[in-house]
Parts: sequence; structure tokens; C-alpha cells
Amino acid sequence: MLIGPDDSPSPAQFAARAAIIFVLGIAFIRLAGRRSFSQSTPLDIIVAVIVGSNLSRVMIGKVDTVGGILATLVVVVMHRALAMASLRWGWLSRWVKCSPVILVRTGVADHEAMHRHGIGDADLKEGLRLEQVEALPEVKLATLEGGGKISVIKQS
Repeated sequence: MLIGPDDSPSPAQFAARAAIIFVLGIAFIRLAGRRSFSQSTPLDIIVAVIVGSNLSRVMIGKVDTVGGILATLVVVVMHRALAMASLRWGWLSRWVKCSPVILVRTGVADHEAMHRHGIGDADLKEGLRLEQVEALPEVKLATLEGGGKISVIKQS
């Protein structure tokens, strides 16, 4: 009665679904882990998109409520299991996550690596500025990390 039939819910039932999905969404994100939405890897992003899409379809009644919630829970649990397994097996971690890519070594930019990963000169300069570095000669190593952030080690 609270959430109504999936084919013709009332406005009050839509509101009840929204509240339930909001609480479930928070629970699912907590279950997925803190890292899921900060410094996101491709795996984390796709899980976020699937979870958001599934929950929105459940909320507006486009899919069976219990089935949609169960499908979302399966995706979240699989994500969590894959994250835990990748801690144990390095080969799985490399397969699931992005490997870091060196963009600058001893002040010299690797333009081929930058081009391969869609990093332009302006993007590199922005990444350096965010790390309080003004120019390439100050950089010992700059790496494009799996989450898309450019990390920098300054020359000593």
C-alpha cells in the first residue's frame, strides 16, 4: 500500500518511494565504501551510474520495486567484493583499476603519454599549479593517477 503498484502509483506513493530510495541510496553508498565517490576510478564511476539509474527507475515506477532494489544491491555487493579482492590479488587490481601513467620525469613532459590519455598542456599546467608547482623544471615526477588526479613530486 505504501509504495503502490508499479504501473500506476499515486503522488503520495511516488513521495514514499522517493523517501525509501533516498535512504536505500545512502545505505548502498555506505556499503560500497568511502572511496567510491572520491578520486573515482572507472569502476567506481560505472557503479555510481548504475546505482543512480536503477534507483531513479525504481523511484518513478519504471521497474518492479523489489526487483530494482535487489538488482542495485547485487551491483553494490559485487563492487565491494571486487574492491576487497583487488586488495589481495595485484593482477585483479591492475585489471579493474587504472594504472598510473608518468607524464613528467625530471622536468621533461612525455607528450606521447599525455596525448594517449587526453592530457593537454593546459591540463598538465593546471595539475602542476594545484600541487603548487610553477614550471616543468621544478618537477621530478608527475603522474596521472587512476582516479584522474595528477600527482607531483618536486625536484629536491
